[in-house]
Amino acid sequence: MTSRPALLCWVMFICNHCPFVKHLKKDIAKLTSFYIEKGLASIAISSNSIVTYPKDGPEYMAEEAKKFKYSFPYLYDESQEVAKAFRAVCTPEFYLFKKDEQRKFELFYHGQFDDSRPSNNVPVTGRDLSRAIDCVLSGQELPFY
Repeated sequence: MTSRPALLCWVMFICNHCPFVKHLKKDIAKLTSFYIEKGLASIAISSNSIVTYPKDGPEYMAEEAKKFKYSFPYLYDESQEVAKAFRAVCTPEFYLFKKDEQRKFELFYHGQFDDSRPSNNVPVTGRDLSRAIDCVLSGQELPFY
């Protein structure tokens, strides 16, 4: 990981039980590891109620992080205040922020990983998110946002 301050920050809302997240877990881990080498700071947050979804609790999150070799912190938002502040409504949900020296972080992309879904037979590529990250890294605007 780079030691310079992050100019990109990727926040993702995920959880353990969601079939859409399960479908992407390996690829989320791979894509994140790839971009961490380029200076992307990443964090995952689970805001699900452990009363409703006990397997989304912190001890199970730690198991998932180890199993899938997450190279990012996987945090639990027990109060759901963080999810509400982001206006996150589903999992997975991705937010990409950019920053330059003069400004604070600003939202650059909010959206999906790619068009793949558990039952649509579209390959998992991370295309939408990786295109957004590549645009920031190259100083371009998003052509599709």
